[in-house]
Amino acid sequence: MYRRIVTAFGTAVLLAPALLAQGPSAPLTQATKAQFDEVKGYLAKTAQKVPEDLYSFKPTADVRSLAEIIGHVADANFAICAAAAGEKAPASNFEKGKTSKSDLVRGLNDSLAYCDKVFANMNDQKGVETVKFFNGNQTPRIAVLAFNNSHCNEHYGNLVTYMRLKGIVPPSSERSGM
Repeated sequence: MYRRIVTAFGTAVLLAPALLAQGPSAPLTQATKAQFDEVKGYLAKTAQKVPEDLYSFKPTADVRSLAEIIGHVADANFAICAAAAGEKAPASNFEKGKTSKSDLVRGLNDSLAYCDKVFANMNDQKGVETVKFFNGNQTPRIAVLAFNNSHCNEHYGNLVTYMRLKGIVPPSSERSGM
């Protein structure tokens, strides 16, 4: 998965100098942020929508609970977005340290706001600069943020399954009535 993201963004990075020469717009950053905004909304609505008594729900014993997934996403948002910013990740321990809906909703929302702050300080020129990411690999900042989008979408998919199993319509299906 990491290799696919880097390959996709490698193509975009090659085009970045030409795009930057055209003016101050930031098409790579804007597109990546738009994708984040979509999944961010779904995650925040999910955390709020699911009743607290289902936060401990696990479809099988060998998977994360709904609360653990939300906590995992919060922890990962802080870590991945901090990597993109070249910062030390804010301390967080939501996956293993929190179980209440209020704590997890707050932690998720704080992590989403942190990523928004990183995006607010990003542009295409900065986005093509590399930072250390997994295993110390040098990765363009915007590719790190794209990886976070993929990670968020992956776990939103898990949450969709959990909600469907409990008869809850996921936020991404609310508009279409599916």
